[in-house]
Amino acid sequence: MPRYCQIVMGPAGSGKSTYCATMIEHFESLNRSVQVVNLDPAAEHFEYPVMADIRELIQVDDVMEDDSLRFGPNGGLVFCMEYFANNFDWLEESLGHVEDDYILFDCPGQIELYTHLPVMRQLVDQLQQWEFRVCGVFLVDSQFMVESFKFVSGVMAALSAMVSLEIPQINIMTKMDLLSAKAKKEIEKYLDPDMYSMMGDNSDTLRSKKFKKLTKAICELIDDYSMVRFLPFDRTDEEGMTIVQQNIDFSIQYGEDLEVKEPKEVDEEADNTNYDEFFQSKVDS
Repeated sequence: MPRYCQIVMGPAGSGKSTYCATMIEHFESLNRSVQVVNLDPAAEHFEYPVMADIRELIQVDDVMEDDSLRFGPNGGLVFCMEYFANNFDWLEESLGHVEDDYILFDCPGQIELYTHLPVMRQLVDQLQQWEFRVCGVFLVDSQFMVESFKFVSGVMAALSAMVSLEIPQINIMTKMDLLSAKAKKEIEKYLDPDMYSMMGDNSDTLRSKKFKKLTKAICELIDDYSMVRFLPFDRTDEEGMTIVQQNIDFSIQYGEDLEVKEPKEVDEEADNTNYDEFFQSKVDS
């Protein structure tokens, strides 16, 4: 049987560790087993137990203190990840060979790891060789996305990771529970964006013709291919977390190889929940 995993990515401060901790609680409420692997060599503490910790292999502090290397924080982290890529046998031993595993990989926040450095792509290729079905989960802070130009920047970062890793990817706006009611209403248009109208709303702020042309080209790329959409993530909303989990499960075909079980009797009306209406109600609230 295959194994399953999420590569939890995103900029620093986007809520990756909080997402992992919240999803562990959610999976436990569903009686599903899930494990977390920490891949951040600069992490200091966790809100959850980890089955493997990259700091057992290498730590950023040790690299920065090495007089022969003389790396700063960013260079030290990249060095740690490249060292990790050359020692995947450590990860294989830590993961073991249990069938039907479901693992969250809590990754570092350096965005270059997902855009142009080969480390994360090497990790994905290795996991697939170990018969993992891999899904990328790209997180962006919703508080950062309430302005159009910041939103376009976040979309381009998510798109870069998608192109670089070439795996199914679910894009999530985190920290929805921290937004005001007005901000939640405003962010509705960013969940399934119309890039052309968004560009028109901000055309007056672009004085340079070159930047207008560039912005138009970027918006056309995003809109024409419909490649980036976002799901809202509110850690206090169990139903919202279920929808995120279901989208990820669908992308990696979770459960298709499980043994068929006798269905339980359910309330037909409750079973026919309209999730589109649910999303709309949550955004309007």
